Amino acid sequence: MQSPISIIIPVYNEEAVIGSVLEGLREWRARAEIIVIDDCSTDHSAEIAERAGVRVIRHRVNKGYGAALKTGIRAAMGDVIVMMDADGEHNAAQISRLLDAMSDNDMVVGARAKGSHAPLIRRPGKWILSKVANYLAQTDIPDLNSGFRAFRKDVAKLFLHILPNGFSFTTTLTLALFKEGYNTAYVPITTTPRVGSPSTVNPIRDGVSTLMLIIRIIALFDPIKVFLPTSIALFLLGAVYWIGSGIFRYASNIVPAFHIPTGAMLVMLSSVIVFMFGILADQVSAIRREKYE
Repeated sequence: MQSPISIIIPVYNEEAVIGSVLEGLREWRARAEIIVIDDCSTDHSAEIAERAGVRVIRHRVNKGYGAALKTGIRAAMGDVIVMMDADGEHNAAQISRLLDAMSDNDMVVGARAKGSHAPLIRRPGKWILSKVANYLAQTDIPDLNSGFRAFRKDVAKLFLHILPNGFSFTTTLTLALFKEGYNTAYVPITTTPRVGSPSTVNPIRDGVSTLMLIIRIIALFDPIKVFLPTSIALFLLGAVYWIGSGIFRYASNIVPAFHIPTGAMLVMLSSVIVFMFGILADQVSAIRREKYE
């Protein structure tokens, strides 16, 4: 008989805490399938999970956070999937809050409330990314990339082909469901500081990664919302240049007074090119997002 719920936990070198995380899920053993996806850990994370009696799937090479989640989604037998992190930040006691809201939703996200742990160094990048996502989705998203959420497996599988293998998996999934009109709800949760190996945040590397993620998200979900304002701004800039040049020539009694300067013409022509690129990018993004049945 198929289990209605599958709890999937991606793991990479979490031997210090994975045992206690699985212990916290003890009450769910009879009600849900628990799957640990070991992303080629170099420590004893997989062995500890196996001794805990849960299903363990091992990657032979390190593929990334998103790839581990994809493996779990494909292997899950449940109709509803709960994903949570293996570093001790998420409290298994809050799973019920996610599931209680699943009756009329396709995804329920645990939104980190005030008092939740969040590394200070990541906050600026997350704030910028959140603002861009809110603009693209045309709504206020309380928590864009929370790793504690529940969703319907059949819905998530429609988007596996566009979900990345890295940490932007959750961000992309959130926007995909918003853009395609699926019902998403948020429930407040509290997270605690991670246990075990420290976070490996590098300001320069992760800053560049965040910038590239913003560009990818724009290109994938709504490029016209960026290309069109840029095109309009360039056209207006060219028009102002043209008019300003004409006023200057007229005041200086230069004939012809309203001759179009080469610079203004190039800027206005650029606006047309940017607009056409936006139309093309919008069509390409629609094809990329096309669902696989």
